[in-house]
Amino acid sequence: MSEVVVPAGWLADRLEDVAIVDVRDAWEFDGIGHVPGAVNVPFESFRASGHEAEGEGGQDGEEGMLPGSDRFAALLGEAGIEREDEIVAYDDTHGVFAARFLVTAQLYGHDPAKLHLLDGDFSSWQLDHETTSDPTDVEPTSYQATPLAEGETPLVDADAVAAAIDSEAVIVDTREEWEFEEGHIPGAVRLDWQELVDDETRGLKTREEIERILDDRGITRDRRIVLYCNTARRISHTYTVLRHLGYGDVAFYEGSLTEWEAEGRPLETGS
Repeated sequence: MSEVVVPAGWLADRLEDVAIVDVRDAWEFDGIGHVPGAVNVPFESFRASGHEAEGEGGQDGEEGMLPGSDRFAALLGEAGIEREDEIVAYDDTHGVFAARFLVTAQLYGHDPAKLHLLDGDFSSWQLDHETTSDPTDVEPTSYQATPLAEGETPLVDADAVAAAIDSEAVIVDTREEWEFEEGHIPGAVRLDWQELVDDETRGLKTREEIERILDDRGITRDRRIVLYCNTARRISHTYTVLRHLGYGDVAFYEGSLTEWEAEGRPLETGS
């Protein structure tokens, strides 16, 4: 069984053995409480700022909203995380921000088999487990972050996406319906990332429900899947879910529609 997305009970059994990353704002981490032993790495801290993301990509000339390897290494080092650690990340927004953290870690060389998303976000932990507002003692490390080499990374650029339009690949737009209708990459199918989430539990829908939704859109394991949204946040969740389900050929368009439009590439409108 996949351990990409894990329940609160799985984490409870491993509290002493994993690094736990809370990506909520600092005031939530301190004021509302957090999982015991968690460290706070707020979402905005591992995203390129607006001016960094314009034109040539994020810090260090990297793509889209990636923060840059030096900045990400410093963040994880300050949080006391080692390159060999098992990491469980959570937020309070159905996992979309935590998934972005995990994808970023993978893109900078952390072993994806050691990256886990807490199913049902922080609320699933609160239901049955103790929380704390006590600060977590951290011993800084010298974390090494190295962007994955070509051939190892799931990242693709706009040219690769354009080539996928006339191939057997499925280009998947993970935004809301109104956004899709205003303009999308030609040939894309729409899969709002939230369609895979149960609003009541805040976690993933059952595997059977998710498989049915994916099959209905033609998003099947025998085809290459190319994901995009606006700024690569929402596709992080869908990418994580597809990894959880065992999809092997999933491409991640970090530049997403922000870059696609900035380059003057064609759009389709309507549903």
